[in-house]
Amino acid sequence: MKKHPLEKWGAAMGGPKTRWLVAALWIAAAVVLAMIFPQVNSVKNFAGDDLPSEMMSIQADKIVAEEFPSDSGIPLLIVWYKEAGLEMSDLEGIQKLYAELAANPLPGQETIPPFDQMPTQALMGSLSENGASIVTPVFFTTDTNTETLKENLAKITEITEEQIGENPYETNLEDDILHARYSGPVGIAVDATDLFKSADFQLMIATVLIILVILLVIYRSPILAVIPLIVVSIAFLVVSPLLGWMAESGWIDKDAQAVAIMIVLLFGAGTDYCLFLITKYRDKLLEESNKFIALEQAVRDSTGAIVMSGLTVVIGLATLGLADYGAFQRFAVPFSFGVLLTGLAVITLLPAILALLGRKAFWPFIPRTTEMAKEYAAAKNKPYKEPKQNHRIMRAIGDFVTHKSWLIIIVTGTILIGLAFASTNIKYNYDLLSSFPEDMPSREGFSLIEENFTPGELAPVEVIVDTKDENLDITEGLLALPYIDVVDEVRTGKQNADIQLYTVDLNKNPYSNEAMDDVKQLKLDMAELLADNAMEEDRFWIGGETSAQLDTKEVQLADEKLIQPVMIVIIFLVLVIYLRAIVTSIQLMVTVVISFFAALGGGWLIIHGLLGHESMASSIPLYSFVFIIALGNDYNIFMISDIWKNRKRDQGHKESIAGGVASTGAVITSAGLILAGTFGVLASLPIQLLVQFGIVTAVGILLDTFIVRPLLVPALLTVFSKWSYWPSKLWKKDL
Repeated sequence: MKKHPLEKWGAAMGGPKTRWLVAALWIAAAVVLAMIFPQVNSVKNFAGDDLPSEMMSIQADKIVAEEFPSDSGIPLLIVWYKEAGLEMSDLEGIQKLYAELAANPLPGQETIPPFDQMPTQALMGSLSENGASIVTPVFFTTDTNTETLKENLAKITEITEEQIGENPYETNLEDDILHARYSGPVGIAVDATDLFKSADFQLMIATVLIILVILLVIYRSPILAVIPLIVVSIAFLVVSPLLGWMAESGWIDKDAQAVAIMIVLLFGAGTDYCLFLITKYRDKLLEESNKFIALEQAVRDSTGAIVMSGLTVVIGLATLGLADYGAFQRFAVPFSFGVLLTGLAVITLLPAILALLGRKAFWPFIPRTTEMAKEYAAAKNKPYKEPKQNHRIMRAIGDFVTHKSWLIIIVTGTILIGLAFASTNIKYNYDLLSSFPEDMPSREGFSLIEENFTPGELAPVEVIVDTKDENLDITEGLLALPYIDVVDEVRTGKQNADIQLYTVDLNKNPYSNEAMDDVKQLKLDMAELLADNAMEEDRFWIGGETSAQLDTKEVQLADEKLIQPVMIVIIFLVLVIYLRAIVTSIQLMVTVVISFFAALGGGWLIIHGLLGHESMASSIPLYSFVFIIALGNDYNIFMISDIWKNRKRDQGHKESIAGGVASTGAVITSAGLILAGTFGVLASLPIQLLVQFGIVTAVGILLDTFIVRPLLVPALLTVFSKWSYWPSKLWKKDL
């Protein structure tokens, strides 16, 4: 009998003569690549803008850099504070620090205010109204990388200690002494890098441990529990240097946050794919005495679904490359490339390892054929016991679903829609700082500014006007706007006298959503102000942190509107090509989209209701959408594949569905628990963004594992009857 192409593949990867070679090639690739390329974590982190160059806040920053160089560059804000009030001696120490920075500039240092040349009494005028705090900036060039910035902070700390005689940066804020904290964009960037660097190692260890524990509890085999971890670890050792090479060559921008999440993704999804093949192999070993033939059959029955599932995830994650927002775009290659190589390891390296171990991989519960089990019992002088029926619980669930389909649809639909409705109450934030722990230096510095200065002083808005030789001063017009508190004296450009800069303080927290609404209104009001002065309405730019947040919101929303439908259409086409069933493909896409909104709502109930977070990071909806839609369809593909195979064997419609639920239910439930557990690990990190992402994604995976895939999808297949297979050949078969 002629072998199926996938059986030949199984023989090539896990044959008696090839198994050692395949394993050796993967190990050699990991070793050689590690020797010639840098690991991705060792490459410097991306330090550029997340926003496209045509956004107004970016254009405003460019004009400020050209016309007002003293305000240009990336600012480090050093926040000084003493509860009893800053004294002359404290300010003299600050002046000595700036004198040293002026005499010996740091790497990447662009400009600093001439505090050292000012009379100390004049510097007192820059204190907060309560006299307890002052903020002094240091500007660095925009291309200064995070590692250099971190080294610069260490140097400033050293200089400060020399000039003042103590280290004010590592103090307890409750003590009545001089305190200092690094904040602003530089402080935030350094803190973010440190958080994600420590997160990588924590994630790796925690992810491996949780997978190990879940596998041991479910399968009770120490060897089996280790096999997926070995496969994924070797794949990661290949992926990491290749991504490092791409980043070092300038093909991609390395993002520490993307690398952290990629680790979770590869170990979670990679373990799932391994389990699908391992479970098939165990089932075949119960029927076939020859371990190599059993492996070929297992590869034949599982590889198609593994490849299609992996392809779905790769394509889904690759759609992030369509984003205009830099952080979204930087996720595309690491995620899709990592899953691609991990999937390749599962269908090549895993068969080789299983061929090397054979039945021993399942010790102490070794799968044997009936004849082998009888021989084993006889050799041990024990009576032979008939094995229990496989998948009894899931078979009972499959039978129940196919006989109570409408009840299942109504109940599960009510649960999912109810949770989805909760997502309408979510409030989003657009600033990175809110993701930091409260004791991080940059957040402590931010809090000190917030407590000691008026709200708008936290991050002033920069209004730039091109007067086109007109005599113009819109100070009074700006002050008349209800949301503006202070307008500094107008300044003119250094190179172009027609360029004016108005530094504006809003009357509320500039990082709030309300402040973003004010900047949006300011754009309309500026057009009116210029029109009232007989000027072109588009000759202005608005910069600053609040404007950048507004641009971030607009770009992210535009990315969501583009990527989400594109991803749905592409995955739908993949499903249609694989299943050749349009109605079922529509069903699957609808169910995973509903489960996404349910996950968003369920996640918000946990994040807001239990953890007390006031808002959700703005990037969560798109990140979680991509993962939940792609990974959710993974499980559907595995179950539907078995249902289709049952129909091809001339089983009845309901029998095929119940059988598909039974044969895949246990492994998909195990895989779902592992994947949800690995994403749940993110909730243990001190980064609010990753905590929220982990919770929402884990909720989505659990909903898919326990509600959508075993209940709702089979119920819909049952209700749609033969139309579930249309227009494939199965549609023409009698039910």
